[in-house]
Amino acid sequence: MEMTPAPSAGKQWFGQPRGLATLFFTEMWERFSYYGMRGLLILFLVASVQTGGFGMTDQSAAAIYGLYVCGVYLFALPGGWVADRILGQQNAVFVGGCIIAAGHFSMAIATVPTFYLGLCLIVFGTGLLKPNVSAIVGDLYPEGGVRRDAGFSIFYAGINTGAFLGPIICGFLGEHVNWHLGFGAAGVGMILGVIQYRLGSKYLPREGTGKAAVLEGGARRRAARQLALAAAAAAGAGIVFTVLQRAGVLHLTLPGVARSTGVVILGIVVLYFLYLLFFGQLSPVEKKRVAAVFIFFAATALFWSGFEQAGSSMNLFASQLTDRLIGGWEMPASWFLTVNALLVIAFSPLSGMLWLRLGSRQPSLPAKLAYGLGVMALGFLAMAWGAVNTHGGANKVGPAWLVTFYVCSSIGEVCVSPVGLSAVTKLAPKRLLGQMMGVLFMGNALGNLVAGLVAGGFASMPLPGLFGSVAKVIGGGALIVLILSKPIRSLIGTLPTAEVAASGAAAAEGHVPA
Repeated sequence: MEMTPAPSAGKQWFGQPRGLATLFFTEMWERFSYYGMRGLLILFLVASVQTGGFGMTDQSAAAIYGLYVCGVYLFALPGGWVADRILGQQNAVFVGGCIIAAGHFSMAIATVPTFYLGLCLIVFGTGLLKPNVSAIVGDLYPEGGVRRDAGFSIFYAGINTGAFLGPIICGFLGEHVNWHLGFGAAGVGMILGVIQYRLGSKYLPREGTGKAAVLEGGARRRAARQLALAAAAAAGAGIVFTVLQRAGVLHLTLPGVARSTGVVILGIVVLYFLYLLFFGQLSPVEKKRVAAVFIFFAATALFWSGFEQAGSSMNLFASQLTDRLIGGWEMPASWFLTVNALLVIAFSPLSGMLWLRLGSRQPSLPAKLAYGLGVMALGFLAMAWGAVNTHGGANKVGPAWLVTFYVCSSIGEVCVSPVGLSAVTKLAPKRLLGQMMGVLFMGNALGNLVAGLVAGGFASMPLPGLFGSVAKVIGGGALIVLILSKPIRSLIGTLPTAEVAASGAAAAEGHVPA
């Protein structure tokens, strides 16, 4: 979508376009609300009814958690489509923020229907807001260059500021006062983000005449009809499944639905890549690079399946098996989620400087993936050791085990996340770049879903075995990627020197979580 400068585009904010401040605080408050609620979600689901929770089993609660965080990533794809064809990016961000706030306030009402309605609204709203706010950041820098990289780094700091503050405030209110008050606080944060976004929108580039002109014509109405039909079909399918379930024709369970969703996602991705390789009219070089992108998809999905257990199994470990007493006061379990935000803020600039300093001598893209997976596996080995010291749940252990896990996962994140983004932008055929980025989102969704399913074994199997098995799988993936690094490099082929340097610079921007 073409952009023209805003009337106030000349105003500066710490040497950057003034519009960056608007987007910085929009994303900060959105991440505040997301991570604040995420820190409470599984704890609320497993909490006893007497304490205001749902009293679910770990398995059912983890399945809901996995489906929720999976949906957040999956709906980024239709969210981008709606922005391109119906709303425009800037309106999509505003509407998405309002829907997210409505979702959090819906969860603040202490009924079962409003809770699930709130989860759905947050998924829909995040799908609209998340991909489009990042795209608008890029539109602030039509000239590109180093200033744009610095702008994204500042924007990324806003993400992690919100990710730090959300669990601190919402976690304290939810765990120590009232669960639904914590959910409501997340909504207040999103409202603040929406208000400042609207007030600061005058500093954003105006959406110009390109695709925006099409949005006003018949194409926009056709797209709106398509969206309405798709929504009606989805609602109809949901009603049919509900009726069949209540009639006893179907016997669906939450873990079963989560597993089936994972199979469907993986099947779609595999079929898509097979279609491209055999019927996509790609050149031999493009076929090799597309095959390499699939390997990166699989490796990054494996990484997120471990990393995203922070909000599920690690949150349960913090709540049930970690000694959180400080004097006579018990620290909220959700506060451990802030460790990652702090560490990534610290590690990302360091890793970016390291890759840039190494230049052409830096590790290859597959080697970085392998290192990130390997460090993540070490984090799970530490958790397996810590779980042994709980003696089957009879004892609580110190917080050092969880902190060690978060150190390892944060180091892994700054190795893996920029590599995945860089690999897709460098390897995907230009005409397929948008689709390939969508595939990367699906890898994140699959990893999040698997993380929830793995956490379902928290109560049903010994934790040393659970964490040890995850360490073996992720460590095995790291070993496979490392062994295959040379063949993968041959699939990638020779990238221009500028692109190799860019893959290092991408690390300075860090991970932009959904």
